[in-house]
Amino acid sequence: MLNVSETTTVFIILLVAFGLLAWGYNRAKAYGKLGILAWLQSVVLMSPWLIFFGLFAVGIYLNLVGILLLLIASVAFYIYLGKRLRAEGQDVMLREKAAQRLQEQEASNPIETSESFRTESDQKIVPDVLPIPEEDLQLIKGIFGIDTFFATETISYQEGAIFKGNLRGEPDQVYDRLSAKLKTNFGEKYRLFLVEGTEGRPVMIVLPSTDDPQPATLVQKNLALVLLVATIVTTLEASGILLGFDLFNNWGRYQEAIPLSLGIWAVLISHEIGHRILAKRYNLRLSLPFFLPTWQIGSFGAITRFESLIPSRTALFDVALAGPALGGIISFVLLIIGLILSHEGSLFQVPTQFFQGSILVGSLAKVVLGEQLQNSIVAVHPLTIVGWLGLVITALNLMPAGQLDGGRIVQAIYGRKTARRTTIITLIVLGLVTLFSPANPIPLYWAIVILFLQRDLERPSLNELTEPDDTRAAWGLLALFLMLATLIPLSPGLAGKLGIGG
Repeated sequence: MLNVSETTTVFIILLVAFGLLAWGYNRAKAYGKLGILAWLQSVVLMSPWLIFFGLFAVGIYLNLVGILLLLIASVAFYIYLGKRLRAEGQDVMLREKAAQRLQEQEASNPIETSESFRTESDQKIVPDVLPIPEEDLQLIKGIFGIDTFFATETISYQEGAIFKGNLRGEPDQVYDRLSAKLKTNFGEKYRLFLVEGTEGRPVMIVLPSTDDPQPATLVQKNLALVLLVATIVTTLEASGILLGFDLFNNWGRYQEAIPLSLGIWAVLISHEIGHRILAKRYNLRLSLPFFLPTWQIGSFGAITRFESLIPSRTALFDVALAGPALGGIISFVLLIIGLILSHEGSLFQVPTQFFQGSILVGSLAKVVLGEQLQNSIVAVHPLTIVGWLGLVITALNLMPAGQLDGGRIVQAIYGRKTARRTTIITLIVLGLVTLFSPANPIPLYWAIVILFLQRDLERPSLNELTEPDDTRAAWGLLALFLMLATLIPLSPGLAGKLGIGG
C-alpha cells in the first residue's frame, strides 16, 4: 500500500477532477432533468480516466484490452445519455414554443401595452456626442421592440453606441432577430453585440464594421514565413539531439533527423487542420499560423488569430477545441503504437526516468511495457518519442490562459471573468514550477510566451450571453483533465512503488 506522500501527485489530480464534477453538478441542478443528464455525460467522459488513474495509484494496472473496454463502454453510455437528452430537450422546446405563441398572441394587440410603455420607450440619451449619424441612430433604435430588447438608454461607446434596456426573450433568439434587422437596414455597415454590462444586465452594443479584425499584413505574413523556417530548423535540431548529435555541428546528418521531425510536424499540422475545419463550418477566417520554435521539443505549437468576428461562445469553443483534439488524438495513437512496437534493440535507449515525466505517459507505458520499466534503460520505438512530444505540445496549448486554446475553452464555457482568473493562476503556477525546477527551461519559456504574446483574452463574441451546452462543457473538462495528466510528473517515490525505475 502506498503512503500519503507517495500518492500526493495522483491524489491531487483526482481531487481536482472530482471537484470539477461536484461543481458541475451544483451548476446543473438549476436546469432540472436536462442539466442532470448533461452532467452525467461529463461523468461518463471522465470516468474511464478516473478509474484508470485511481487503480493505477493503488498499484492495479489495467491492460490495453481493459482500457479499450472502459472507453467503449463510456462512449456507448455517452451516446445513450445523448439520446435521452435530445428527447427531453424536444419536450422542453415544445413547451417553450407553446408559451412563446401565447406571448406573441398577446403582443399582436399591443395598443394598451404600447401606451403603458410610451414614456419608457422615449429613450434617455446620454448627452455625449454620439459618433453614429443621427439618421443611422434612429434606424438602429427602430430594430428594438418590446418583444425582443426594450432599449431605455443610449450611451456613446468608442465609435458606436451602447443600448441599455431589458431583454425580452432567449438571448440567442433575440440576437438572431435583431442582427437580421440590422443587416436588412445597413448591410455590413454595423455589427451588433449582445454582452453583459457592468451592472450584470444584458446590453446591446453597435459598432461600425471598420472595427472588425483585419487580415494579416504583408509584414505579419513574412514573419509567419520566417517562424515557419525557424521551426523546421528547431524540429530537426530537437530530433538530432534525441538521436545523440548536434545538427549544427553535424549538418551532413540532417537526413537522420528528418523522420522524427516529420512526426512532430504531423502533430503540428493536424492541430492547425482541426482549427480550420471547424472555422470553415462557422465561416470564420483564421490567420496564418505563427509557429513558435524551441530547441527542447522542436516547437511550442503555433499562434493563430481570428481574422473575423466570432458569432458565439459555442463557435469559439468548437474552433479552440478542434485543434488540440485532433493533434492530441494523433499523438496518443502514435504513443500507443510506439509502445507496442518497442522491443529489445529498438532505435532509442531511454532511461526509465523518461517515463516519470508524465502521469499519462508513465501509466500507459507501465500498461504496455510492464516489467521492462524496472530496468535502468528501456528500448523504445521512435513513434513513442514522437507521440510523447505531441502530447506535451498539445497539453501546453491547453493550459487555461489568455488566447491559448485552453484559455479560449475556459472563456467560452465559463466567461471572461473566470478566464482572466485562470490566466493569472496559470502564470503563477508556471512561475512556481520554474523556481522549483530550474533545470527545466520549458515552463519559463512558456510563461514568457503567454505573458508577452497570449495573455489577453479573445475579443467578445457577437452573442456573448448564450453559453455552450453542457455536452461541450464536459468535453472541455475532459481536455483540461488530460492536460493536467500529461504535464504533471510522477513523484520518484510513487514511480518506484509502481515499478517505473529501479
